[in-house]
Amino acid sequence: MGAAAFAERPRLELTATGGRTPVRAPDSDPGLTPQEARVARLAAEGATNQEIAAALFLSASTVEYHLAKVFRKLGIGSRRRLREVLPP
Repeated sequence: MGAAAFAERPRLELTATGGRTPVRAPDSDPGLTPQEARVARLAAEGATNQEIAAALFLSASTVEYHLAKVFRKLGIGSRRRLREVLPP
């Protein structure tokens, strides 16, 4: 998308302050946040949005929000595909 130039400057600033940028293997992680991964795992196990919300102390609409982001990041359109595409 042409964002490499924009990503370079924060990397240099972070390095200048002694920080390090995380290195991610290209095939390791679809980019899910820890919360998205928890929601996705529970949904893949068959939990409903209400059950996921209760287990994670979230609202059902927040669970819906996270699932929508998970579906977009994984390139899927339904809960049924979660087990197939989630990394082990």
